[in-house]
Amino acid sequence: MAVIRSVSEITKYIAGLLKNDLHLHNVTIRGEISNFKQYSSGHCYFDLKDKESILKCVIWRSYAERLRFRPENAMQVLATGSIEVYERDGKYQCYVTRMQPDGIGELAVAFEQLKEKLAQEGLFDDIHKKYLPRFPKTIGIVTSPTGAVLRDIYKVSKRRMPGIQLVLVPVQVQGAGSAEQIAAGIRYFNEKYPVDVIIVGRGGGSMEDLWSFNEEIVVRSIFKSRIPVISAVGHETDYTLADFVADQRAATPSQAAELAVPEIREVIQYIKTLRERMNMAAIGALKERRQAVEALRRSFVFTQPEKLLEARNMQVEILKERLNKAANQLIKDKRSILVHNMEKLELVNPLEVLRRGYGIVYEDTGKIVSNIRDVNVDAVYSIQVSGGEFAAKVLSKQPIKEV
Repeated sequence: MAVIRSVSEITKYIAGLLKNDLHLHNVTIRGEISNFKQYSSGHCYFDLKDKESILKCVIWRSYAERLRFRPENAMQVLATGSIEVYERDGKYQCYVTRMQPDGIGELAVAFEQLKEKLAQEGLFDDIHKKYLPRFPKTIGIVTSPTGAVLRDIYKVSKRRMPGIQLVLVPVQVQGAGSAEQIAAGIRYFNEKYPVDVIIVGRGGGSMEDLWSFNEEIVVRSIFKSRIPVISAVGHETDYTLADFVADQRAATPSQAAELAVPEIREVIQYIKTLRERMNMAAIGALKERRQAVEALRRSFVFTQPEKLLEARNMQVEILKERLNKAANQLIKDKRSILVHNMEKLELVNPLEVLRRGYGIVYEDTGKIVSNIRDVNVDAVYSIQVSGGEFAAKVLSKQPIKEV
């Protein structure tokens, strides 16, 4: 009789076979990423595929955090891990512990990805670049205390200007925690020990050696610095993201010192030039003032002041004449308006109406009688005509029929 197995038993059995197969442990697989997704937990899930097959993959957060680049769909990679069964779903998948781009170095991909991201944010735009001060007093240096970089900067700076003050914040320039130290050094000068210029750098090396200066925390600390920053990382052919965000890039630490510290002889010559220009400007200004005073002295204001008074008197007479004309015209206009208004008043004068043969009838109360209805027979009324008034008794009245 056949043995009956449960689904779990079969799944566990297959899982055991895969775990015991050494060929499926620490295996490196080449494929193209698709359906990549990183959850808020930090775990990443994706597929690796080629022309014929698809393999489910997962990277736990602890391993994902170690990746130098950001996995993206359609990217060819080499993924290293173990093939195991996820018993709940009965599916096998690759638990990836390491991954790198296929054909391109991991650091090169990470460099380009971060460079593109920061460029889109505008961190490398020229509008944010600050000018280096022409005559700094204090230079801040963020580098290793034991490397040749510090020695080169000190030597060049003191040769160019012996009185310049150099302040060092010693940091690691590679390895674990170095990026954080470099960023902290830049913040120190901005927050606690203000200087005129900051030089950030180290000597040459491989891309791995210089990687601290490609870390996002360093790039952003340079961008946020209120003090101008000179990047002096590696040799002339080495470029880091710190070079793109810095206010000035120096090919070498020695060149960084030359950019930051003016040459004392050039400063002295510059001061001499300014003094000569100032003297020439003063002489020129005095000459112009002297010429102006001489021109005033020769002018008729001083030589013939009476001429100036004659001209002013003539102007006064002209203004008086204009004022009289304006006043006379105004009086004429006002008189004309007054006559016109008097004529209009005369037309409505009630005495003028009386002179034309009309009269005004008053009751004994003084009220004017304006309608036949107000007249009473046998009543006595006072009638005003031109020249006086008289009393009259009403014998009869005859209303006029209205049409």
